[in-house]
Amino acid sequence: MAGGSGLPRIVIGWSDDALELRIDVDEDGMARMTRLASPSPIPVTADAALPLLDVIVSGEGRMWSGGRYCESAAAGRFRYSGHRESSPGSAWHELRVDLADPVTGLRAEVCYRVLIGQGAVRSWVRLSNQGREPVTVESVTSFLCGGLSGGAGVPDDLGDLDVRWAETDWLAEGRWQSRPLRDALPDLNRRVHGADPRGRFGLTSLGSWSSGAYLPMGAVIAGRTGHAWAWQIEHSGAWHWQVGECTRRRAADAGGPAGWHAPSGSVTGAYIALLGPADAEHHWRTTLEPGDAFTSVPVAVVVSADGFEGAMARLTACRRAIRREHEDHRRLPVIFNDYMNTLMGNPTTERLLPLITAAAETGAEYFCIDSGWYTGIGEGWWDTVGAWKPSASRFPNGIAEVLDHIRAAGMIPGLWLEPEVVGVNSPVAGQLPAEAFFQRDGRLVIEHGRYHLDLRHPAAVKHLDEVVDFLVGDLGIGYLKCDYNICVGPGTDAGNLAPGAGLLAANRAHLDWLDGALDRHPGLVIENCSSGGMRTDYALLARLQLQSTSDQQDFLRYPPIAAAAPAAMTPEQAAVWAYPQPDFTDDEIAFTLCGALLGRVHLSGHLDQMSRQQRDLVAEGVRVYKDIRAELPQAVPFWPLGLPRWDDSWLTLGLRLPGASYVTVWHRGPLGVANPDPTENADPAENADPAEALLPIPHLRGQAVTARILYPAAGRAGISWDPGAAALLVSLPRTPSACVLSLVPDTQ
Repeated sequence: MAGGSGLPRIVIGWSDDALELRIDVDEDGMARMTRLASPSPIPVTADAALPLLDVIVSGEGRMWSGGRYCESAAAGRFRYSGHRESSPGSAWHELRVDLADPVTGLRAEVCYRVLIGQGAVRSWVRLSNQGREPVTVESVTSFLCGGLSGGAGVPDDLGDLDVRWAETDWLAEGRWQSRPLRDALPDLNRRVHGADPRGRFGLTSLGSWSSGAYLPMGAVIAGRTGHAWAWQIEHSGAWHWQVGECTRRRAADAGGPAGWHAPSGSVTGAYIALLGPADAEHHWRTTLEPGDAFTSVPVAVVVSADGFEGAMARLTACRRAIRREHEDHRRLPVIFNDYMNTLMGNPTTERLLPLITAAAETGAEYFCIDSGWYTGIGEGWWDTVGAWKPSASRFPNGIAEVLDHIRAAGMIPGLWLEPEVVGVNSPVAGQLPAEAFFQRDGRLVIEHGRYHLDLRHPAAVKHLDEVVDFLVGDLGIGYLKCDYNICVGPGTDAGNLAPGAGLLAANRAHLDWLDGALDRHPGLVIENCSSGGMRTDYALLARLQLQSTSDQQDFLRYPPIAAAAPAAMTPEQAAVWAYPQPDFTDDEIAFTLCGALLGRVHLSGHLDQMSRQQRDLVAEGVRVYKDIRAELPQAVPFWPLGLPRWDDSWLTLGLRLPGASYVTVWHRGPLGVANPDPTENADPAENADPAEALLPIPHLRGQAVTARILYPAAGRAGISWDPGAAALLVSLPRTPSACVLSLVPDTQ
């Protein structure tokens, strides 16, 4: 389309002490985001001449072939048709920009909802077909912004940027990685070629585990200025995000097709595109008949001038702001769960009663009976689940005897549940219609011996409502651990939908079902678990109270998972296993307890078989947690030694509050190698693993600080604070060992 001068005729946006968001509408009606940054005297632009959204329509494709979601043919046609501003609650300011494509008849409402004062904006797009013909959409971005740079005036802005992402796997969740963006996107000498590159750095989640391979989040950090952009995709299914290189002033400003050639000498920056499912990656597409509409999945983007940790603080604030209100977020009760390294899915009345007594004595406030309570002793249950009725052989006098014992001990009872699956050999599979399950090509989808319920169907909803109402209403359960152990990509084509579209619709129906369950039972606490952390996302965590961080059974391999967890969720939702055992040393008992004390204590272990001294050490950790837990819902994370790597010998996690900081320090030594106490070693020089670590804590620079060991009180840790260096020297000579510290600035 012919271009004009490119000068803005309308400027809209938002500005406060934490965020500047600006959208320019030029004389041709093209709307572009030209600034997204923290307020700063250094100009940090987002001026890439990119449209506010990218939409791929069947039969049109892209203007510049490749896999980039910033160059669709349709996106360059959308023109501004109005905007509205509102305040949906005192914490939020909302800007909705209306766009229209005269060719397809599609209209787009691009919504930006700003969390006032927190440098955070949530975004989504609503497409509607106002034309006369059906339009098939193959992808639509929930957020698109270009031209990100550090504003440091360097010749190559991409050369100053790093991209960060978190790889995740069963038992190895949340492993953060960093790569220079110019390394991922090499300099192609664009002045010679006169075109944008085709490459991009992108991550994709496949199937129904939103974090089965990567966390649905990422970040771009400017090394020289510390400016950071971080994001999360708030969806419990398939998603894609990408970072690429784009031109700030492109040939559209000189009359050429948008997204085609880059004018000589133009300045480049990075773009970010955030999407839910798309056709190329996820078999998703939707046909909008005239009058139909589709809304993309919501995403959140934060900006900070304080690097990655500053961005995580703002993302933490955003997560708290979008959560469903629940008393659990304030109380943070201690949960005992009988599974991990303890009963392992084999509960009975005989095994549970002494464990319940011991858990109560150590300070637990909830007692959750994990898997196995619904099947007979010695019976395989994996492919028979679905009815969710207590086993008579495991509980000869009925499960009520055990639940009453939990209540008599002063705790609230809980049960494990895997609601979305029905075993292929379950009687429930024959009681529900075929339409109540995921299907492809007319056949029920089977994954790992299970069918997957499709909660778009009323029979599936009715079945699960009856299950929950029985457990909560009849049995008096106050806690449900909702697990999810299969991944069913790409989805279901039931309802004549593309499989990815069926999965998205089923994901949304699942969220509706959870909302309904909590509406009926507002005091119920629900833990989000998916083989540990395979569905760690804020579609679910905006509704559910806790998130299982892992199924990792090796207490030496849990610290990097626990330390990184507050980057993926609020600390008060991060359920970390603490499973001390009777054969543990005191150091090992404290080591496994320390990992949970700055999150949510998920206590387990054979407490009933411990000595009194061992149990007292566990109870001491629980008491320390109860002393500090009221502060955790206001804390934001930091990492004195940086984000943990999987094999690190020393690891740290800090939580920062206005009046105090708490730090967990783990010294596990080289994995699989015992590190003797240097004081007992004839030749300490042979000990390659240092007994001390210096922890930089720059936010306390220049302050006199009282540093104190909170737990374990009788450990052998040594600490000293250097205010000039803003660093804490910690000595943990034995491995494995750990401690939780408090740092409180002295009042003047």
